[in-house]
Amino acid sequence: MKVTLVSEVFAKHMGYLENFLPKYLARLGADVDVVATDLPPYHQFSERERKETYTGFADGTDLVPGAVETIQGFRLHVLGHRKALGYMRVAGLKEKLLSICPDIVQTTNVIGWIPLQAALAKPSVGYKLFTGCHYHASVFPLANKKSPFWSQELLGCRITRSLPGWLVSLATEKCYAITSDCADVATRFFGVPRNKIDICPLGVDTELFRPASTQEERQARLQMRQRLGFSDSDVVCIYTGRLGEDKNPLLLAKAVAHLTAAGEPFRGLFVGSGVQAGAIQSCPRCVTHAFVPVRELGDFYRAADIGVWPTQESTSMLDAAACGLPIVANNTMTAPERLQGNGLDYKLNDAEDLVRVLLELRDQATRERLGAHGVRKMARDFSWDSVAKRRLRDYETALRSAGSQEKKVVSKEVLE
Repeated sequence: MKVTLVSEVFAKHMGYLENFLPKYLARLGADVDVVATDLPPYHQFSERERKETYTGFADGTDLVPGAVETIQGFRLHVLGHRKALGYMRVAGLKEKLLSICPDIVQTTNVIGWIPLQAALAKPSVGYKLFTGCHYHASVFPLANKKSPFWSQELLGCRITRSLPGWLVSLATEKCYAITSDCADVATRFFGVPRNKIDICPLGVDTELFRPASTQEERQARLQMRQRLGFSDSDVVCIYTGRLGEDKNPLLLAKAVAHLTAAGEPFRGLFVGSGVQAGAIQSCPRCVTHAFVPVRELGDFYRAADIGVWPTQESTSMLDAAACGLPIVANNTMTAPERLQGNGLDYKLNDAEDLVRVLLELRDQATRERLGAHGVRKMARDFSWDSVAKRRLRDYETALRSAGSQEKKVVSKEVLE
């Protein structure tokens, strides 16, 4: 089976879907290509924020249009981009798909130029099309408003999002929403019929993200803590990702400063870059570290004791949970399955309540109990291996239903 994932961006050192899903699809016997533009992640941000956050790590300088390279068992094709009506489209996507001739094309969105391009190219190439929705209600303002049917904002959404999304869905087998609230956004605002929605979570590479279980890994944990300036008795709270206002990791730094003033043994570790970095560094007992490649990130989680993401959802929560950390997130998070049994929530943007929750996790036995549950849950329900197997079954079903007997199918062992 030939599978092609089409993505607007591809960051070689990050742990996004376009990095790991192809890796595991290839391991399961699929012939996998990834087609992406030469745009850097978050190219829509201001130039100042992009430079402060991603320069030297994920700034797109390593992506050259026309380049093809093999990464972890799949081929990466880099194409140029063009701006149309304010949004980016892939230059030459149809021609590239004709040259690859895939059985399956998977996009990560259902709205925008890329899924529309993929839908329009489908009759010429003859593949089955699958889309996705990663828009949480927390980052889609209309989902949190009670707008009248005739409101200008809602009417604009129907024209610019619902109608194109519905047209794309006519050519689509399934739309994978990563959480239930993403499914709600897709059906209410992006025009996706409910019968084409399938809730399928993002995954965790459990080879990279695992608890310290060997003597060597436990020694590496101690060495990392010493290198970062933490003692054995410190309770280290880690945040990883962009240090931006919308993510607001500064709230965690302020909570750690409050606990420090009260004589509690908490420390803060912030791995990433962004506009809040300076303010975080000024908080006592808080340490910042530049972004690291995803293959090194597990070492930082294993060196910490609690994972904290104060505002928006993050796939980093899954990675930290797979390493055995209890997770703290806000009480409005619309993906509660990431916390159930392995974490606690606090009142959004309430520093005092965040302090209260962190104190509940001061006890090591409590942390270990929640962390162990998270490790089991991530391995069972959120591993990229299980997600890839699930998607391959769907791809194969779509090919069989179309009577494509000449297509190369996934082995019986994989399907079982």
